[in-house]
Amino acid sequence: MEQFGFYFNAKRCTGCKTCMLACKDYRNLDASVSFRQVYEFVGGSWSKDERGCWAQDCFAFYVSSACNHCASPACMEVCPTGAMGKNELGLVSVDEHRCIGCGYCTMACPYHAPHIDARLKRSSKCDGCRDRLVDGGQPVCVEACPLRALEFGRVTSELTDRHPDAVRSILPLPDESATRPNLLILPSPAAERAEKQGGSIVNRTELHL
Repeated sequence: MEQFGFYFNAKRCTGCKTCMLACKDYRNLDASVSFRQVYEFVGGSWSKDERGCWAQDCFAFYVSSACNHCASPACMEVCPTGAMGKNELGLVSVDEHRCIGCGYCTMACPYHAPHIDARLKRSSKCDGCRDRLVDGGQPVCVEACPLRALEFGRVTSELTDRHPDAVRSILPLPDESATRPNLLILPSPAAERAEKQGGSIVNRTELHL
C-alpha cells in the first residue's frame, strides 16, 4: 500500500493549537505530553535611518508538526528491540510488547515525536490515528483544524498531485535529508523570509522538546 503522510499549509495556520488540543483529548494525554506541537517562529529587527526614524522588518509564522512517518526514521534505526516499525499503511508505530522504554527513539528523532510514557514506561507517539483511517476517517488533528491547514493522505497519488509546489522542510524543522519525512509543506511568505534572514522559536517553554 502507498505511503501515507501529512500536508501542512503555513499560509493558513494561525497558531490556534486546536490540532494539538484535539490530539491530546482524543488520546487522553496529560499536560506533559503532546503528540503534535505548534512552533512559533519569529525574526527581523529594528533599524534607524538618517532622519532618526525607526522601522522594522519583523515577521512571525507557525508550524504544526507531529510524527512525519519518515522514509528513513531515525527512531527505527536506534531502537535496540525492534519495537519501532512501520505498519501496513507505512506509518511508524510502537510495538508495546517489545518496547523497553530506553528512550533512544526520543533522543534520535529530530521532530521530537516519540515520548516515554511515565506511567507505562514505554514509548508512545502519533500513529496517524490508524484506527480512524481503517474506518475511513482522518486523523483527529486534520479534522479539528478550523483553517484547514492540515491534510492527510497518500503522499504520491494524493498530496503531491494536489500540491505540486510543496516543499519537505521549512524552519524550524530539520532539513528533509535527515530522515526523508513524508510531509509536504506550503511555506508562507514569512517562512520564505526566515530561510534568508533566520529567526528563532519563541515558545520553547510550552513545547516538549
